[in-house]
Amino acid sequence: MSKSLAFNILLMAILAAGCTGRKGGENKSSDTQPGDTGKAVITFATLEHDFGRIKEGEKVGCIFTFTNTGTANLIVNNATTSCGCTVPKYDRKPIVPGASGSIEVVFDASGRNGMQTKSITVQSNAVPPVNLLQIRAEVIPNDK
Repeated sequence: MSKSLAFNILLMAILAAGCTGRKGGENKSSDTQPGDTGKAVITFATLEHDFGRIKEGEKVGCIFTFTNTGTANLIVNNATTSCGCTVPKYDRKPIVPGASGSIEVVFDASGRNGMQTKSITVQSNAVPPVNLLQIRAEVIPNDK
């Protein structure tokens, strides 16, 4: 992961933590005002997937599932990867509270060798606004 990407993710996490909108001393029930539409909350079943040992050139995929455990519609705005060898696909339709969604990730091991770790940054209107998913694989060279 590049230093600038790591810095940006850290900066977004710090800003998100400091912008909760709650004032000290208030209890949770006082946060909801009449007409408040609530907040989407994204809860992933898992944040990591290990493909194990795969052959160079092989394409493998996994699906990261999540649930909107909040009270407002959840919208995934973007999913970006740390490498062009990893491609995420996600639905851009709003996910209502209580419903689930998924992000499919395909990893292409062409030209790769050894231990590989790739990151997928998911941005949404939810709490937290940025989630970091990770895939791993040990790429075994083809016998030539």
